[in-house]
Amino acid sequence: MNNQIRVPEIRCIDENGEQMGIIPTRQALVRAHEAGLDLVEISATCKPPVCRIMDHGKFKFEQEKKKKEQKKKQNIVKLKEVKFHVNVGDHDYQTKLRHTREFIEGGDRVKVSLMFRGRENAHKELGFELMKRIVTESAEFAAVEQAPKMMGRNVFMMLIPKKTK
Repeated sequence: MNNQIRVPEIRCIDENGEQMGIIPTRQALVRAHEAGLDLVEISATCKPPVCRIMDHGKFKFEQEKKKKEQKKKQNIVKLKEVKFHVNVGDHDYQTKLRHTREFIEGGDRVKVSLMFRGRENAHKELGFELMKRIVTESAEFAAVEQAPKMMGRNVFMMLIPKKTK
């Protein structure tokens, strides 16, 4: 038991969750000690402070257990990237589009990037046409989060899973 009592009286809740009312702190400590439990301060800002008689170790264990359960249930969204070039072959295009579909259906966001090399820089409109083609062919399973945007020698676009009702 703690010999230094900073608060003369507290509002106490017993081990069954019932209000004991406002009682002296020493009496609450004795009651908790007799029950083999701890006196835990629930709300320090109230006047008088609210305390509860409980097994603090068990309480902490249950809180950790709840946190782990919540962590298991949360869905972590990853960012995947699919890279294209302006003169991509049809088979490569279809393969990359299929990968994009798999990523989107897996719940991930997809960053579609298109890189211009050498003389391809002179024909940026071909890059934007390819991006439009990707948007139209992925419209049934993906929505555009960020429209195609030029950054240096690259064009980027973000796709997210389409919301289903």
